[in-house]
Amino acid sequence: MTDRSNLKSLKALFLYLLRYLLQEAKGRTEVGSTMSSVSAYYNGKTVLITGATGFMGKVLVEKLLRSSPDVKAVYILVRPKAGQSMQERVANMLKCKVFDRVREDCPNFHEKIKPINAELTQPKLAISAEDEEELLTRVNIVFHCAATVRFDEPLKHALQLNAMGTQRLLELAQQMQKLEAFIHISTAYANCVRKCIDEIIYPPPAEPKKLFDLVEWLDESIIQDITPKLLGDWPNTYTYTKALSEYLIQQEKGNLNIAIIRPSIVGASWHEPFPGWIDSFNGTSGIFVAAGKGILRTVIANNEAVADMIPVDVVINLTLAAGWYTAVHRPKNMLVYNCTTGGINPFFWGEMEQYVMSTFKRNPLEQAFRTPNAHLTSNYLINQYWITVSHKAPAILYDLYMRLTGRKPRMMKIINRLHKSMMLLQYFSTQSWDWSSDNMNMLMSQLNTEDKKLYNFDVRQLHWSEYIESYCLGAKKYLLNEDMSGIPAAKQHLRKLRNIRASSTLRH
Repeated sequence: MTDRSNLKSLKALFLYLLRYLLQEAKGRTEVGSTMSSVSAYYNGKTVLITGATGFMGKVLVEKLLRSSPDVKAVYILVRPKAGQSMQERVANMLKCKVFDRVREDCPNFHEKIKPINAELTQPKLAISAEDEEELLTRVNIVFHCAATVRFDEPLKHALQLNAMGTQRLLELAQQMQKLEAFIHISTAYANCVRKCIDEIIYPPPAEPKKLFDLVEWLDESIIQDITPKLLGDWPNTYTYTKALSEYLIQQEKGNLNIAIIRPSIVGASWHEPFPGWIDSFNGTSGIFVAAGKGILRTVIANNEAVADMIPVDVVINLTLAAGWYTAVHRPKNMLVYNCTTGGINPFFWGEMEQYVMSTFKRNPLEQAFRTPNAHLTSNYLINQYWITVSHKAPAILYDLYMRLTGRKPRMMKIINRLHKSMMLLQYFSTQSWDWSSDNMNMLMSQLNTEDKKLYNFDVRQLHWSEYIESYCLGAKKYLLNEDMSGIPAAKQHLRKLRNIRASSTLRH
């Protein structure tokens, strides 16, 4: 009798515990989905993203789908490019490794993505009437990431895409019936002609409308001739047209809730979707690879200047948090967020050189041209000397060897491309800026504990040596598709190069 009652009691206790655990699990799920205000905001929303096939755009799409799995739809504006149709470009984008995590969590994530055939340089964005109707009646939030990031883009094209494209998108947004927020991605260097940059819109380098009229009727060659005069103190067409875009938005925003995000030099991911993810040779990535391959030997930079780099996932976390804040809190004034590291957690070009070199010596790239050994100098003449001795002369000899062995010479072509990139980067690697970050700090204070973890943009936590190592390994894995298992062979190759160099030095 006692055994039976004990058994009954145990059974009752077991059922009670089971019910309790199930309720706890349910509660945790419910709390988990409501604890993050930002994630909860995007669930059920329809989002429009421009520039989704680009480096930052892909990270934005991925994070949005992974952190808000119940987002209703993500419309992306895509144009046919380089002989690829819109459908082919989207299919290639979705195959990208960046989506591996979200693919695991939600295998049908691609069903949420709705591509729209569009061209930002065309009137009304060249969107069909049917697609336009869909966007106007459904979209709740717009993220405008599309831009030409080429520093040497001809002025007419940079204006058409960066400034006029933004204007056209604003016109479309003003007709959207359910729009809650419009987030524009600018650059921290839009106002690089100033040394101290606040989170405000500055007067433009020129009156945008007059400039649009000018490039509309002037011949391409004449525009090219007068470009330096038009740019004035601005170093390139990218920063110039980004400054114009910011002013245009301020002038033409009407009643829209708008925020502007200004990232500095966008680098590989810090944590998400995984450390070191990069798919673009732009900015510092190409320089890192060239240094790791032993091609690059000299860089013009100031050791003491701040290398204001920002991981791509930090920019995207801030962007999504700003989208939520703009839509929910509806600030009276348009807020600008300087998304930079220099004033909070400074890192210098001299340190970058050390970290990049030590990483590639420990984890060499395959088939290096020479042992990695790049140096920074702020002296133009010293830089020119090393360019001649360490870049051009070896490239000429290597190409001669390639010709003699019946192969196609390519090193001089690589060197010329590299020098062009370095010339364009020189303006940013030889000086420092001060950006205020009051709005970034304000936004961080508005996030609850869960959001601070899920949408982390606190760069005080960033350890530069670890980040640069992760960046270099990411370039090896994701840009060059090199496997980490190939490191012993790559080290062996470097030893062989050192032995050849040592024996040739002894002979001389």
